[in-house]
Amino acid sequence: MELETLRRRLSGTIATPGEDGYARLAAAYNMAVTATPALIVEARDAQDVVEAVRFAGEHGLPVAVQATGHGLAGALDGALLVHTGRLDECVVHPGERWARVGAGVRWQQVLDAAAPHGLAALAGSAPGVGVVGYTTGGGLGPVGRTYGWASDRVRAVELVTGDGVLRRTTATDEPDLFWAVRGGKGAVGIVTALEFDLIVQPELYAGALFYAGDDAAAVLHGWREWSAKLPAEATTSIAFLQLPPLPGVPEPLAGTFSVTVRFAWTGDEAEGERVIAPMRDLKPVIDAVQTMPYAALGMIHNDPADPMPVHEGGELLHGLPAGAADALLAVAGPGSGSEQVIVEVRQLGGALAGEPAHPSALCHRDAAYTLITIGIAAPAVAAHAARVRDAMSPWTTGGILPNLAAGVGAERIARSYDPATLERLVEVAGRYDPANVLRAGQVPVRRS
Repeated sequence: MELETLRRRLSGTIATPGEDGYARLAAAYNMAVTATPALIVEARDAQDVVEAVRFAGEHGLPVAVQATGHGLAGALDGALLVHTGRLDECVVHPGERWARVGAGVRWQQVLDAAAPHGLAALAGSAPGVGVVGYTTGGGLGPVGRTYGWASDRVRAVELVTGDGVLRRTTATDEPDLFWAVRGGKGAVGIVTALEFDLIVQPELYAGALFYAGDDAAAVLHGWREWSAKLPAEATTSIAFLQLPPLPGVPEPLAGTFSVTVRFAWTGDEAEGERVIAPMRDLKPVIDAVQTMPYAALGMIHNDPADPMPVHEGGELLHGLPAGAADALLAVAGPGSGSEQVIVEVRQLGGALAGEPAHPSALCHRDAAYTLITIGIAAPAVAAHAARVRDAMSPWTTGGILPNLAAGVGAERIARSYDPATLERLVEVAGRYDPANVLRAGQVPVRRS
Protein backbone atom coordinates (compact mmCIF):
# COMPACT_ATOMS: atom_id res chain seq x y z
CA MET A 1 0.00 0.00 0.00
CA GLU A 2 1.19 3.49 -0.81
CA LEU A 3 1.02 4.82 2.73
CA GLU A 4 3.42 7.68 2.09
CA THR A 5 1.15 8.97 -0.64
CA LEU A 6 -1.78 8.87 1.78
CA ARG A 7 0.26 10.60 4.50
CA ARG A 8 0.96 13.51 2.15
CA ARG A 9 -2.76 13.86 1.43
CA LEU A 10 -3.71 14.13 5.10
CA SER A 11 -3.58 16.89 7.67
CA GLY A 12 -4.05 14.15 10.28
CA THR A 13 -1.88 11.12 10.96
CA ILE A 14 -1.58 7.42 10.13
CA ALA A 15 -0.76 4.64 12.58
CA THR A 16 -0.02 1.01 11.73
CA PRO A 17 0.49 -1.90 14.15
CA GLY A 18 3.49 -1.25 16.38
CA GLU A 19 3.65 2.48 15.69
CA ASP A 20 3.15 5.21 18.27
CA GLY A 21 -0.50 6.00 18.77
CA TYR A 22 -1.86 2.79 17.28
CA ALA A 23 -2.87 1.18 20.59
CA ARG A 24 -4.54 4.39 21.81
CA LEU A 25 -6.55 4.86 18.64
CA ALA A 26 -7.58 1.18 18.40
CA ALA A 27 -8.66 0.93 22.04
CA ALA A 28 -12.27 -0.05 22.70
CA TYR A 29 -14.30 1.07 25.72
CA ASN A 30 -15.26 -2.58 26.12
CA MET A 31 -11.95 -4.13 27.09
CA ALA A 32 -13.23 -7.55 26.03
CA VAL A 33 -12.85 -6.35 22.42
CA THR A 34 -9.41 -6.14 20.81
CA ALA A 35 -9.38 -4.26 17.52
CA THR A 36 -6.47 -4.90 15.13
CA PRO A 37 -7.07 -2.84 11.98
CA ALA A 38 -4.40 -2.81 9.27
CA LEU A 39 -4.02 0.94 9.63
CA ILE A 40 -5.69 3.85 11.38
CA VAL A 41 -6.24 7.34 10.01
CA GLU A 42 -6.67 9.92 12.77
CA ALA A 43 -8.63 12.58 10.92
CA ARG A 44 -8.27 16.26 11.72
CA ASP A 45 -10.95 17.47 9.32
CA ALA A 46 -13.61 16.15 6.99
CA GLN A 47 -11.24 16.12 4.04
CA ASP A 48 -9.05 13.60 5.87
CA VAL A 49 -12.06 11.30 6.04
CA VAL A 50 -12.59 11.76 2.30
CA GLU A 51 -8.96 10.86 1.60
CA ALA A 52 -9.08 7.82 3.85
CA VAL A 53 -12.24 6.44 2.25
CA ARG A 54 -10.90 7.04 -1.26
CA PHE A 55 -7.63 5.33 -0.38
CA ALA A 56 -9.51 2.35 1.03
CA GLY A 57 -11.58 2.12 -2.15
CA GLU A 58 -8.48 2.22 -4.32
CA HIS A 59 -6.85 -0.62 -2.35
CA GLY A 60 -9.86 -2.81 -1.62
CA LEU A 61 -9.81 -2.20 2.13
CA PRO A 62 -12.94 -2.35 4.28
CA VAL A 63 -13.52 0.80 6.35
CA ALA A 64 -14.70 1.20 9.94
CA VAL A 65 -15.02 4.30 12.11
CA GLN A 66 -14.79 5.21 15.77
CA ALA A 67 -14.45 8.33 17.88
CA THR A 68 -14.68 7.35 21.55
CA GLY A 69 -14.28 3.56 21.43
CA HIS A 70 -17.83 2.89 22.64
CA GLY A 71 -18.91 1.54 19.26
CA LEU A 72 -16.10 -0.93 18.66
CA ALA A 73 -17.41 -4.49 18.75
CA GLY A 74 -15.09 -6.55 16.52
CA ALA A 75 -11.48 -7.16 15.58
CA LEU A 76 -11.52 -5.16 12.29
CA ASP A 77 -8.80 -7.42 10.88
CA GLY A 78 -7.44 -6.00 7.64
CA ALA A 79 -9.58 -2.85 7.83
CA LEU A 80 -8.79 0.83 7.64
CA LEU A 81 -10.12 2.45 10.82
CA VAL A 82 -11.04 6.13 10.53
CA HIS A 83 -10.72 7.78 13.94
CA THR A 84 -12.80 10.96 14.17
CA GLY A 85 -12.00 11.91 17.76
CA ARG A 86 -10.28 15.16 16.74
CA LEU A 87 -13.32 16.54 14.93
CA ASP A 88 -14.20 18.51 18.04
CA GLU A 89 -16.27 21.46 16.82
CA CYS A 90 -19.07 22.28 19.31
CA VAL A 91 -21.13 25.42 18.70
CA VAL A 92 -24.45 26.30 20.30
CA HIS A 93 -26.80 28.78 18.59
CA PRO A 94 -28.95 29.93 21.52
CA GLY A 95 -31.25 32.23 19.57
CA GLU A 96 -32.36 29.51 17.16
CA ARG A 97 -31.94 26.72 19.78
CA TRP A 98 -29.71 24.35 17.86
CA ALA A 99 -26.16 23.05 18.00
CA ARG A 100 -23.52 21.89 15.57
CA VAL A 101 -20.94 19.33 16.68
CA GLY A 102 -18.10 17.43 15.11
CA ALA A 103 -17.91 13.65 15.15
CA GLY A 104 -15.46 13.58 18.07
CA VAL A 105 -17.68 15.49 20.51
CA ARG A 106 -19.11 13.79 23.59
CA TRP A 107 -22.49 14.66 25.04
CA GLN A 108 -21.18 16.29 28.21
CA GLN A 109 -19.48 18.94 26.08
CA VAL A 110 -22.81 19.81 24.49
CA LEU A 111 -24.65 19.82 27.81
CA ASP A 112 -22.11 22.19 29.33
CA ALA A 113 -22.17 24.50 26.30
CA ALA A 114 -25.97 24.67 26.21
CA ALA A 115 -26.58 25.08 29.96
CA PRO A 116 -25.68 28.80 30.27
CA HIS A 117 -28.49 29.53 27.81
CA GLY A 118 -31.10 27.44 29.66
CA LEU A 119 -30.96 24.91 26.84
CA ALA A 120 -30.40 21.17 26.81
CA ALA A 121 -29.69 18.32 24.42
CA LEU A 122 -31.16 14.83 24.28
CA ALA A 123 -28.09 13.08 25.65
CA GLY A 124 -28.05 9.50 26.86
CA SER A 125 -27.73 8.12 30.36
CA ALA A 126 -23.91 8.18 29.98
CA PRO A 127 -22.92 11.67 28.76
CA GLY A 128 -19.36 10.49 28.17
CA VAL A 129 -20.35 8.70 24.96
CA GLY A 130 -20.02 10.30 21.55
CA VAL A 131 -22.87 12.35 20.08
CA VAL A 132 -22.68 10.83 16.61
CA GLY A 133 -22.73 7.09 17.36
CA TYR A 134 -25.49 7.56 19.92
CA THR A 135 -27.65 9.72 17.66
CA THR A 136 -27.27 7.72 14.46
CA GLY A 137 -28.40 4.65 16.42
CA GLY A 138 -31.58 6.42 17.53
CA GLY A 139 -30.59 7.86 20.89
CA LEU A 140 -32.65 6.70 23.88
CA GLY A 141 -32.07 9.02 26.84
CA PRO A 142 -33.27 9.68 30.41
CA VAL A 143 -36.00 12.08 29.23
CA GLY A 144 -37.03 10.13 26.16
CA ARG A 145 -40.70 9.73 27.08
CA THR A 146 -41.03 13.53 27.13
CA TYR A 147 -38.89 14.52 24.15
CA GLY A 148 -38.49 11.39 22.04
CA TRP A 149 -35.44 10.05 20.21
CA ALA A 150 -32.31 12.12 19.69
CA SER A 151 -32.24 11.15 16.01
CA ASP A 152 -35.61 12.86 15.49
CA ARG A 153 -34.06 16.20 16.52
CA VAL A 154 -31.39 16.14 13.80
CA ARG A 155 -31.55 19.06 11.34
CA ALA A 156 -28.61 18.23 9.08
CA VAL A 157 -25.82 15.69 8.72
CA GLU A 158 -22.46 16.05 7.00
CA LEU A 159 -20.96 12.70 6.06
CA VAL A 160 -18.52 11.02 3.73
CA THR A 161 -20.24 8.29 1.74
CA GLY A 162 -18.51 5.11 0.56
CA ASP A 163 -17.76 6.66 -2.82
CA GLY A 164 -15.48 9.15 -1.06
CA VAL A 165 -17.73 12.20 -1.42
CA LEU A 166 -18.42 14.67 1.41
CA ARG A 167 -22.14 15.40 1.40
CA ARG A 168 -24.59 17.50 3.42
CA THR A 169 -28.01 15.99 3.86
CA THR A 170 -31.26 17.38 5.28
CA ALA A 171 -34.93 16.51 4.98
CA THR A 172 -34.94 18.28 1.59
CA ASP A 173 -31.34 17.80 0.37
CA GLU A 174 -30.56 14.16 -0.43
CA PRO A 175 -33.52 12.99 1.70
CA ASP A 176 -32.74 9.28 1.25
CA LEU A 177 -29.44 9.78 3.03
CA PHE A 178 -31.16 11.84 5.71
CA TRP A 179 -33.63 8.99 6.25
CA ALA A 180 -30.91 6.34 6.38
CA VAL A 181 -28.35 8.02 8.61
CA ARG A 182 -30.89 8.63 11.41
CA GLY A 183 -31.21 5.15 12.90
CA GLY A 184 -29.02 3.44 10.31
CA LYS A 185 -25.76 4.03 12.21
CA GLY A 186 -22.83 3.64 9.80
CA ALA A 187 -24.73 2.08 6.91
CA VAL A 188 -24.48 5.01 4.51
CA GLY A 189 -21.42 6.99 5.49
CA ILE A 190 -18.97 8.33 8.05
CA VAL A 191 -20.54 11.30 9.80
CA THR A 192 -18.21 14.26 10.25
CA ALA A 193 -20.71 16.75 11.75
CA LEU A 194 -24.26 16.83 13.10
CA GLU A 195 -26.69 19.70 13.56
CA PHE A 196 -29.66 19.18 15.89
CA ASP A 197 -32.34 21.05 17.79
CA LEU A 198 -32.02 21.79 21.50
CA ILE A 199 -34.77 21.88 24.11
CA VAL A 200 -35.61 24.40 26.84
CA GLN A 201 -35.04 22.43 30.04
CA PRO A 202 -32.58 24.06 32.45
CA GLU A 203 -33.43 21.71 35.35
CA LEU A 204 -34.85 18.27 36.09
CA TYR A 205 -36.44 16.71 39.12
CA ALA A 206 -34.58 13.45 38.83
CA GLY A 207 -32.29 10.85 40.31
CA ALA A 208 -32.46 7.31 41.67
CA LEU A 209 -33.99 5.40 44.55
CA PHE A 210 -32.07 2.38 45.88
CA TYR A 211 -33.67 -0.54 47.72
CA ALA A 212 -32.41 -3.58 49.59
CA GLY A 213 -32.31 -6.80 47.59
CA ASP A 214 -34.82 -8.46 49.91
CA ASP A 215 -37.41 -5.99 48.62
CA ALA A 216 -36.79 -6.79 44.94
CA ALA A 217 -40.14 -8.48 44.31
CA ALA A 218 -42.19 -5.74 45.96
CA VAL A 219 -40.24 -3.01 44.19
CA LEU A 220 -40.38 -4.62 40.73
CA HIS A 221 -44.11 -5.30 40.93
CA GLY A 222 -44.71 -1.87 42.45
CA TRP A 223 -42.68 -0.19 39.71
CA ARG A 224 -44.48 -2.18 37.03
CA GLU A 225 -47.90 -1.02 38.21
CA TRP A 226 -46.80 2.55 39.00
CA SER A 227 -44.96 3.18 35.73
CA ALA A 228 -47.89 1.96 33.62
CA LYS A 229 -49.84 5.05 34.73
CA LEU A 230 -47.12 7.66 34.29
CA PRO A 231 -47.62 10.69 32.05
CA ALA A 232 -45.09 11.55 29.36
CA GLU A 233 -43.33 14.04 31.67
CA ALA A 234 -41.83 11.02 33.44
CA THR A 235 -39.15 8.65 32.15
CA THR A 236 -38.11 5.73 34.35
CA SER A 237 -36.25 2.46 34.51
CA ILE A 238 -35.57 -0.23 37.11
CA ALA A 239 -32.41 -2.25 37.54
CA PHE A 240 -31.12 -5.14 39.61
CA LEU A 241 -27.57 -4.34 40.71
CA GLN A 242 -24.72 -6.44 42.01
CA LEU A 243 -22.09 -3.76 42.50
CA PRO A 244 -18.60 -4.72 43.65
CA PRO A 245 -17.14 -3.17 46.83
CA LEU A 246 -15.17 -0.47 45.05
CA PRO A 247 -14.45 3.18 45.87
CA GLY A 248 -17.47 5.31 45.07
CA VAL A 249 -20.03 2.56 45.63
CA PRO A 250 -22.19 3.55 48.67
CA GLU A 251 -21.87 1.26 51.70
CA PRO A 252 -25.46 -0.09 51.63
CA LEU A 253 -24.94 -1.22 48.01
CA ALA A 254 -21.34 -2.41 47.84
CA GLY A 255 -20.97 -6.16 47.44
CA THR A 256 -24.70 -6.81 47.78
CA PHE A 257 -27.76 -7.34 45.62
CA SER A 258 -29.82 -4.15 45.36
CA VAL A 259 -32.55 -2.61 43.24
CA THR A 260 -32.64 0.90 41.81
CA VAL A 261 -35.43 2.91 40.25
CA ARG A 262 -34.28 5.71 37.95
CA PHE A 263 -36.62 8.67 37.47
CA ALA A 264 -36.58 11.89 35.46
CA TRP A 265 -39.42 14.40 35.62
CA THR A 266 -39.46 17.30 33.17
CA GLY A 267 -42.35 19.20 34.77
CA ASP A 268 -42.90 21.10 38.01
CA GLU A 269 -40.93 19.85 41.02
CA ALA A 270 -43.95 19.71 43.34
CA GLU A 271 -45.84 17.57 40.86
CA GLY A 272 -42.77 15.37 40.43
CA GLU A 273 -42.69 14.78 44.18
CA ARG A 274 -46.31 13.70 44.08
CA VAL A 275 -45.68 11.36 41.15
CA ILE A 276 -42.66 9.62 42.72
CA ALA A 277 -44.32 9.29 46.15
CA PRO A 278 -45.62 5.70 45.64
CA MET A 279 -42.08 4.47 45.00
CA ARG A 280 -40.81 6.36 48.04
CA ASP A 281 -43.48 4.59 50.08
CA LEU A 282 -41.58 1.33 49.40
CA LYS A 283 -38.83 2.63 51.71
CA PRO A 284 -35.62 2.99 49.71
CA VAL A 285 -32.34 2.80 51.63
CA ILE A 286 -31.00 5.71 49.54
CA ASP A 287 -33.12 8.51 48.07
CA ALA A 288 -31.17 10.55 45.51
CA VAL A 289 -34.11 12.07 43.62
CA GLN A 290 -33.76 15.86 43.68
CA THR A 291 -33.80 18.97 41.55
CA MET A 292 -30.62 19.08 39.49
CA PRO A 293 -29.20 21.07 36.58
CA TYR A 294 -30.07 19.30 33.33
CA ALA A 295 -26.36 19.20 32.50
CA ALA A 296 -25.93 16.81 35.46
CA LEU A 297 -28.35 14.21 34.07
CA GLY A 298 -25.55 11.62 34.10
CA MET A 299 -26.18 11.40 37.87
CA ILE A 300 -29.50 9.65 37.23
CA HIS A 301 -27.96 6.37 36.07
CA ASN A 302 -24.37 6.92 37.24
CA ASP A 303 -23.10 4.65 34.48
CA PRO A 304 -19.43 3.68 34.88
CA ALA A 305 -17.08 5.99 33.02
CA ASP A 306 -13.97 3.79 32.95
CA PRO A 307 -13.36 1.07 30.35
CA MET A 308 -13.95 -2.51 31.46
CA PRO A 309 -14.46 -5.94 29.86
CA VAL A 310 -18.20 -6.52 29.60
CA HIS A 311 -20.77 -8.75 27.96
CA GLU A 312 -23.96 -6.91 26.98
CA GLY A 313 -27.29 -8.32 25.93
CA GLY A 314 -30.46 -6.57 24.86
CA GLU A 315 -34.09 -7.27 24.02
CA LEU A 316 -37.29 -5.33 23.44
CA LEU A 317 -40.46 -6.25 25.33
CA HIS A 318 -44.06 -5.75 24.24
CA GLY A 319 -45.21 -5.67 27.86
CA LEU A 320 -44.32 -6.37 31.48
CA PRO A 321 -47.26 -8.20 33.06
CA ALA A 322 -47.00 -9.85 36.47
CA GLY A 323 -45.84 -13.11 34.89
CA ALA A 324 -42.94 -11.36 33.14
CA ALA A 325 -41.86 -9.70 36.39
CA ASP A 326 -41.95 -13.06 38.18
CA ALA A 327 -39.91 -14.68 35.41
CA LEU A 328 -37.29 -11.93 35.64
CA LEU A 329 -37.10 -12.29 39.42
CA ALA A 330 -36.63 -16.04 39.10
CA VAL A 331 -33.75 -15.80 36.62
CA ALA A 332 -32.07 -12.54 37.73
CA GLY A 333 -33.43 -11.61 41.17
CA PRO A 334 -31.90 -12.23 44.60
CA GLY A 335 -31.02 -15.88 45.16
CA SER A 336 -31.16 -16.66 41.43
CA GLY A 337 -27.41 -17.00 40.99
CA SER A 338 -27.42 -14.16 38.48
CA GLU A 339 -24.05 -13.52 36.84
CA GLN A 340 -24.98 -10.00 35.75
CA VAL A 341 -23.78 -6.77 37.32
CA ILE A 342 -26.83 -4.96 35.93
CA VAL A 343 -30.18 -6.18 34.64
CA GLU A 344 -32.24 -3.19 33.60
CA VAL A 345 -35.75 -2.63 32.26
CA ARG A 346 -36.46 0.79 30.72
CA GLN A 347 -39.97 1.97 30.05
CA LEU A 348 -40.59 3.30 26.54
CA GLY A 349 -43.80 4.85 25.21
CA GLY A 350 -44.73 8.50 25.47
CA ALA A 351 -42.96 10.61 22.85
CA LEU A 352 -40.77 7.61 21.95
CA ALA A 353 -43.80 5.97 20.37
CA GLY A 354 -44.70 9.00 18.25
CA GLU A 355 -44.07 9.40 14.54
CA PRO A 356 -41.19 11.75 13.67
CA ALA A 357 -41.64 14.90 11.62
CA HIS A 358 -39.31 13.34 9.05
CA PRO A 359 -39.31 9.52 8.66
CA SER A 360 -36.11 7.69 9.52
CA ALA A 361 -34.60 4.20 9.59
CA LEU A 362 -35.24 3.85 13.33
CA CYS A 363 -37.62 0.93 13.88
CA HIS A 364 -39.46 -0.68 16.82
CA ARG A 365 -41.05 2.53 18.08
CA ASP A 366 -44.01 0.50 19.34
CA ALA A 367 -41.99 -1.50 21.89
CA ALA A 368 -43.02 -1.02 25.52
CA TYR A 369 -39.73 -1.70 27.35
CA THR A 370 -36.07 -2.44 26.79
CA LEU A 371 -34.29 -5.22 28.67
CA ILE A 372 -30.52 -4.96 29.10
CA THR A 373 -28.04 -7.31 30.76
CA ILE A 374 -24.47 -6.26 31.56
CA GLY A 375 -21.84 -8.42 33.20
CA ILE A 376 -18.08 -8.78 33.36
CA ALA A 377 -17.13 -10.68 30.21
CA ALA A 378 -16.84 -14.42 30.90
CA PRO A 379 -18.46 -17.58 29.50
CA ALA A 380 -20.70 -17.91 32.56
CA VAL A 381 -21.98 -14.36 32.09
CA ALA A 382 -22.89 -14.95 28.45
CA ALA A 383 -24.59 -18.24 29.31
CA HIS A 384 -26.63 -16.59 32.05
CA ALA A 385 -27.60 -13.72 29.72
CA ALA A 386 -28.97 -16.36 27.35
CA ARG A 387 -31.03 -17.81 30.21
CA VAL A 388 -32.44 -14.38 30.94
CA ARG A 389 -33.36 -14.00 27.28
CA ASP A 390 -35.02 -17.43 27.22
CA ALA A 391 -36.96 -16.76 30.42
CA MET A 392 -38.31 -13.50 29.01
CA SER A 393 -39.00 -14.82 25.50
CA PRO A 394 -42.81 -14.92 25.92
CA TRP A 395 -42.73 -11.12 26.20
CA THR A 396 -39.95 -10.18 23.76
CA THR A 397 -40.74 -8.65 20.37
CA GLY A 398 -37.85 -10.27 18.51
CA GLY A 399 -36.36 -6.85 17.77
CA ILE A 400 -33.56 -4.81 19.28
CA LEU A 401 -32.43 -1.20 19.03
CA PRO A 402 -29.25 -0.47 17.05
CA ASN A 403 -27.59 0.92 20.20
CA LEU A 404 -29.07 -1.52 22.69
CA ALA A 405 -26.24 -4.07 22.75
CA ALA A 406 -22.95 -3.85 20.90
CA GLY A 407 -22.23 -6.54 18.36
CA VAL A 408 -21.87 -7.47 14.72
CA GLY A 409 -23.37 -10.09 12.46
CA ALA A 410 -26.37 -10.77 10.26
CA GLU A 411 -28.67 -11.86 13.11
CA ARG A 412 -28.18 -8.61 14.99
CA ILE A 413 -28.76 -6.62 11.80
CA ALA A 414 -31.97 -8.46 11.02
CA ARG A 415 -33.29 -7.85 14.53
CA SER A 416 -32.48 -4.14 14.44
CA TYR A 417 -34.71 -3.39 11.44
CA ASP A 418 -37.95 -4.61 9.98
CA PRO A 419 -37.60 -6.22 6.52
CA ALA A 420 -38.81 -3.19 4.55
CA THR A 421 -36.46 -0.81 6.38
CA LEU A 422 -33.49 -3.15 5.96
CA GLU A 423 -34.22 -3.54 2.25
CA ARG A 424 -34.27 0.23 1.83
CA LEU A 425 -31.07 0.65 3.86
CA VAL A 426 -29.31 -1.86 1.62
CA GLU A 427 -30.53 -0.03 -1.48
CA VAL A 428 -29.49 3.44 -0.26
CA ALA A 429 -26.12 2.17 0.97
CA GLY A 430 -25.45 0.48 -2.36
CA ARG A 431 -26.26 3.64 -4.28
CA TYR A 432 -23.74 5.75 -2.35
CA ASP A 433 -21.16 3.00 -1.77
CA PRO A 434 -21.09 0.90 -4.94
CA ALA A 435 -17.73 -0.71 -4.05
CA ASN A 436 -19.02 -1.75 -0.59
CA VAL A 437 -16.18 0.03 1.19
CA LEU A 438 -18.09 0.67 4.43
CA ARG A 439 -18.41 -2.95 5.42
CA ALA A 440 -16.43 -3.28 8.67
CA GLY A 441 -17.47 -2.80 12.32
CA GLN A 442 -21.00 -2.09 13.51
CA VAL A 443 -22.36 -1.40 10.04
CA PRO A 444 -25.98 -2.52 9.89
CA VAL A 445 -25.90 -3.63 6.24
CA ARG A 446 -23.33 -5.71 4.41
CA ARG A 447 -23.81 -6.39 0.75
CA SER A 448 -22.30 -9.42 -0.99
